Amino acid sequence: MNKRPYAWVRQLAAFAILLAIWEASGRAGLLNPLYAPAPSQIAAALVDLFGSGRIWTHMEATFTAALGGLALGILIGVAVAIVAAMVPLVAELVEPVMTLLNAIPRVILAPLFVIWLGIGTSSKVALAVVLVAVLMFFTVFTGIRQVDQRLVERIITLGGGRVALIRHVYLPSVAAWVMGSLKVAIGFAFTGAVVGEFVAASRGLGYLLSFAQSTYNAALMLAIVLLIMIVVLVIFALGGLLERRLLRWS
Repeated sequence: MNKRPYAWVRQLAAFAILLAIWEASGRAGLLNPLYAPAPSQIAAALVDLFGSGRIWTHMEATFTAALGGLALGILIGVAVAIVAAMVPLVAELVEPVMTLLNAIPRVILAPLFVIWLGIGTSSKVALAVVLVAVLMFFTVFTGIRQVDQRLVERIITLGGGRVALIRHVYLPSVAAWVMGSLKVAIGFAFTGAVVGEFVAASRGLGYLLSFAQSTYNAALMLAIVLLIMIVVLVIFALGGLLERRLLRWS
């Protein structure tokens, strides 16, 4: 039996108390609103963004780049990982490249992608793809190499070939590994999109962050950060539901 059935209630209460203390400190003049605006100021900035309607075009740009990069990154990372795990020659060529990409902070590629692809959506999608693809490659590549060899031997003993191995052993395992890494991949995709927009863009949440920074508008910056957090948490929740539905067999 769960001994802490109302942990979420205590967490919400603690968060509410923290916000109350923060708001009271701001109203008492203990916090400089230039650096640490009160929660009410952050909420006002968020209401203004939605009230004016200007937030929608920026959210559309960020969502397009992040979700496009997420889908392509998963597809590329998983496909390359499966081929590399099944073909040693491909692994010898691809694994060092992925290791090099993983060894550097991949967000520093953002200015390079802007030079290559411009300030449009393409450069943001490309950065998100690289972030997600590297994660998925190592997740799936390592996972396939750790598959229980007894299952592989049984398929081979029963006359199954490489196609049967992929269908009955590797693909079910890949689905579990991909879903297990999905939350991290979503975070990486939005990181790529927002960082790319922050470097150079004409619209997007990253562009708004850059604008807020240039105007020293801390309330707007925190409002955008809060909005990104809420959006990602909602996607996390949807991903969790999808994971439970798709992996019921496990």
